[in-house]
Amino acid sequence: MEKIQLLYVKNVINRHQSKVQQNLTFFIKVDNIAYHKSVDILWSGEDGLWKTLPADYHSEVGDNEYWQAQITLDLTEDESVAGNIKFGARYQILEEEYWDNNDGQDYISEADSGVLMTSSQLIQNIDFTSRLNDEQTVTPITIVVDSTLNIKKTTIHWTTDNWQTSHKSVCHLQRNYWNKICHSNARNPNQYGAQLWEGKIKHGEALKLQYAISCESDDQIIWDNNEGYNFSMQGKNLKILILNLHCYQQQNQDEKFTTIAQAINELDIDVVCLQEVAEYWRDGQGDWSSNAAKIINDRLTNPFHIHTDWSHSILDKYRQGVAILSRFVITNPEARYVSDSDDIYDIDARKVVKAQLRIPHLGLINIFSAHLSSMDDGFQQQFKQLHKWADSRYTEEVKATLLCGDFNVTAGTAGYELVVDAKEYEDQFLAANEQDIFEKIFKENDPHWQDLLADDDRIDYIFMNKGSELQITSAKVIFIEQDGYGQVSDHCGYLMTFEAKN
Repeated sequence: MEKIQLLYVKNVINRHQSKVQQNLTFFIKVDNIAYHKSVDILWSGEDGLWKTLPADYHSEVGDNEYWQAQITLDLTEDESVAGNIKFGARYQILEEEYWDNNDGQDYISEADSGVLMTSSQLIQNIDFTSRLNDEQTVTPITIVVDSTLNIKKTTIHWTTDNWQTSHKSVCHLQRNYWNKICHSNARNPNQYGAQLWEGKIKHGEALKLQYAISCESDDQIIWDNNEGYNFSMQGKNLKILILNLHCYQQQNQDEKFTTIAQAINELDIDVVCLQEVAEYWRDGQGDWSSNAAKIINDRLTNPFHIHTDWSHSILDKYRQGVAILSRFVITNPEARYVSDSDDIYDIDARKVVKAQLRIPHLGLINIFSAHLSSMDDGFQQQFKQLHKWADSRYTEEVKATLLCGDFNVTAGTAGYELVVDAKEYEDQFLAANEQDIFEKIFKENDPHWQDLLADDDRIDYIFMNKGSELQITSAKVIFIEQDGYGQVSDHCGYLMTFEAKN
């Protein structure tokens, strides 16, 4: 394909009582040459003034990417809508610039004329997304078809279990489509010789939806299966952050709490597992207003649900514990000591908190926030108790169990070996970033696997059970000097992203 290809433009004027709006949508495919890129639309309306409209990443298709640019223009006493427009699409990458501007003639789209497909397109799935919204059970599909094909029947073929079973939804020709969405008569709804077909996929509460579209005429069947990859939708990925807060021992501590909250907001994190969560001792009664997890949570744009508990006193002035912050409702919260000791004056008295979360389109997960002792100070017994507790809460309804936090054992050492030998939990950061090493350790049991982790000094992990219905898609280190947030603790943070398994 060309480096950039305009697929369609949609030009619609909506009239709602006294309010008039013109909505423009541009859908573009680009060759994924490198990560850093920009895509935009240069366009002008009837006023003749040229403007730049940035496009946003939409989804991937094989080695290519879809990008989309949208703008809504309001008719006011001082401003008119764009009316007829002319435009071109630009792709900038690696100091190079590529265009699709109708061979230098610019594309033209008349006001309220509906969808214009470029000459290479006969069928176009429009307004589709790659995400299922929370609690979404029905997905509407709209297909534009070149009317010269004389299509008589359009069908959506879909699955929610990776084609182990499949279903069909019949679409209907929408002769008054633009009238319906514009709440008025469109100026020229058949300007570009387009048929519009509409259907609905009633998939229920699905983890993942895949579909393709067939269009039948008297003598042929034409498919739109997204270039052989099928269209795919799934719920929002689950982002989990683990971070040891270092128990109020940071310089500029209050500022760093604000930085952590800022990162949670900006990175769209869903769940946060914190360790060394401190609050003032106050004769053993604690001081909720000084609780580090509460302070961070209060500074979020939309505060999360919070579950926290403390284990022991530290530094003669704090209660120290662990916490889970979740944008999803926490059910069945628990907290218990996994150490033999529950003496609040014993630094190796270690309590873990557990929450059950119902993640839209993923289902129930159990998540534990742990801060265990070192190998010499009780790790073996504590991990054994944590493992036993987690197993007792793993039911048929639970899709995954995640053991998160500071385990105080370095990757490749004897404590880490206990996790490997248990043959039930796997290191997710390793799975995302060192797949070959992960396979040798957790799948093949390579006799020399410890040597593969000789340079890995992590002690903070997310261990996920092997029977999980989730899979990790990415894992990165944050709160380091290079990421713009900087250090907020004597530990870095680990941000991991999960999705439903295929």
